[in-house]
Amino acid sequence: MKKFCLIILAIILACIAVANIGSMIGFAICLLIVYYSVKQFLKTESTGYKILWGIIGLIGLSGLVGNLPALVGIAAVCILYVGYKQWKKEKTEDINQKDDDPFTNFEKQWNELEKNLKNKGV
Repeated sequence: MKKFCLIILAIILACIAVANIGSMIGFAICLLIVYYSVKQFLKTESTGYKILWGIIGLIGLSGLVGNLPALVGIAAVCILYVGYKQWKKEKTEDINQKDDDPFTNFEKQWNELEKNLKNKGV
């Protein structure tokens, strides 16, 4: 039942991420515009260019505000990523579980003891 609920949650999160792809792309483009305009604003010496880069930065900032729903999509993608990593981690732990058979453990300990005695020269 737990796996079924996790699969349903993953499907819902994937739908949310796909529905917000457009706004995530717009958010990324506007973020690049704002970053580049701030970088150029700080680099230039001319007042005219500072005004130009300031206006471009404000346009990019307004685009960022318009694409704020992209944060929901980004959060959905992050949750999906973390969930996938946890799911994969559980599977590898299941595969690598130690055998609790006392005879197997005895054999392993006996072999380790023999190795230690050989290394010490006894």
